[in-house]
Amino acid sequence: MEATRPATADDVDRILELTRALRAELQGQRGGDLWWRTHEPVEHHEPGLRALLDYDDDCVLVGTVDDTVVGYAITRRHRLPDGAHLAVVGELYVEPDAREVGVGESLVSALLEWAAHRGCVGVDATALPGNRAAKNFFETHGFVARSLTMHKPLGVAAGNSE
Repeated sequence: MEATRPATADDVDRILELTRALRAELQGQRGGDLWWRTHEPVEHHEPGLRALLDYDDDCVLVGTVDDTVVGYAITRRHRLPDGAHLAVVGELYVEPDAREVGVGESLVSALLEWAAHRGCVGVDATALPGNRAAKNFFETHGFVARSLTMHKPLGVAAGNSE
């Protein structure tokens, strides 16, 4: 049976394993490599992820099937210039074999509840261009596009600003 619960220190190694699977999956998608390179890296090492477990403005959840962790979500509450708060899903990943059994739905429901209890005006999540499955998944849960980020690569090698 699928379930969602707050992540604990015992889940850190498994979440880091899942972040590597997410990265591998994203690198094959349009925009995935740049998304990963511009993404906040704090979650992708053990001390940074452990720290997130203690922050009130961060929500780290794990999705399980029969008590085995098969997915995770990391959401942050950001303060907007007008003083309101917006929750931003930084990462949401479920192993491919567990995607059709309700784990993702359970994670989204839990993070929406978390955001509502913290007074957020809304929740943002990213779906890469061409990833129709991710777009459809979020739309099923009431998400709608509110902006598009347009990008033009300049052909400059990573780390070379000349």
